[in-house]
Amino acid sequence: MEAVWLLIAAVVGAAAGVVAVLAVGGARGRRRGQSSPQPGGLAGTDTVVSVLAALSSTVVVLDEDDEVLRASASAYTYNIVRDDAVAEPAVAAMVAAVRATGLPQEAPVTVARGPVSGAGQFYLQVRVAGLGQGRVLVLAEDRTAARRVEEMRRDFVANVSHELKTPVGAIALLAETVEEGARDPALDPGFVSDYAGRIRKEARRLEVLVHEIIELTRLQEGDALEEPEEVDLDEVVAEALDRVRVEAEACQVELVSGGVPGLRVRGDAALITTAVRNLLDNAVRYSGPRSRVAVGTSLDERDDGLVRVAVVDQGVGISKDEQDRVFERFYRVDRARSRSTGGTGLGLSIVKHVAADHGGAVEVWSAPGRGSTFTLVLPRLRGRETGLLQGPAAGGQ
Repeated sequence: MEAVWLLIAAVVGAAAGVVAVLAVGGARGRRRGQSSPQPGGLAGTDTVVSVLAALSSTVVVLDEDDEVLRASASAYTYNIVRDDAVAEPAVAAMVAAVRATGLPQEAPVTVARGPVSGAGQFYLQVRVAGLGQGRVLVLAEDRTAARRVEEMRRDFVANVSHELKTPVGAIALLAETVEEGARDPALDPGFVSDYAGRIRKEARRLEVLVHEIIELTRLQEGDALEEPEEVDLDEVVAEALDRVRVEAEACQVELVSGGVPGLRVRGDAALITTAVRNLLDNAVRYSGPRSRVAVGTSLDERDDGLVRVAVVDQGVGISKDEQDRVFERFYRVDRARSRSTGGTGLGLSIVKHVAADHGGAVEVWSAPGRGSTFTLVLPRLRGRETGLLQGPAAGGQ
């Protein structure tokens, strides 16, 4: 930002000098009875206009009366400028401080997105300094995205800390109980076996949680389409079913597959398999005994350039109010059920990231008592039936 600031200051400062010289020349010409055009604002210096237009930062140039000589379009978007004047009080105060002290001012400024309460905010880093000839330059950079990422990181760390404490604390408590019980000579052998099983269950839950946290972190950092491969959805579904078959049998849930065969997509086969496996795993966990979970592949009815992988269950269902939240990290519709089945609350969040990373989306339909349908929607790979992709342009996309 400092380098950009110096460039603008130099160009605009030079322009101010040119404008002043032209103004003096015009005055002398008028005294000699000649007519000369009077430059307005920053007009007459194409260099200044070009520099301002090329900058990604928001720029505002004020004259000696605090009227706007030049402003980026984003200055109006951020509500810094309105009606040829600085409208944001915090920025206006910085301009006043520069005029009073002659010293540059820099500070973070939070600006409301609109007049409606709760409309959200922009987070800007604003620097104000004098340019000479009574002019003041305002330079602002949007830090909203960086702020959002930082908040997400902080919330994620807080959530992870909370989620890890539960199984770790349970393991410690169970181990302490076993240790104390082992000192009792009349201890029932079944006691140790029972608590050892509980410790193993919590340890397994902790292992799954750590694995899914690592998986989610990898998804957020990588790009599945950087080195894509041809992915056969029939193979993806078959492998995902194999991964959940043991758990489904233990829960007395029947697994069924079908749909349109031979569909292919472009991306990372392992990640797509993980997404489908997570949908199946979630469906099995929330289904009752002697129920059915089905997975099917199909073409989108409205766009044959998209494929759909739908997982349908006959489980408890999800209320409309909670459907928008099920993809949040660590969110659980039924916390007691998730804890008893070992759910981490990260499975659907991983599915959402996988879909987005492949240029797709995940949809949900559900009703309490009527089950749920989660659908992974991905761009279809057409025009190439065999072989691996050689680059982003391959596959007839």
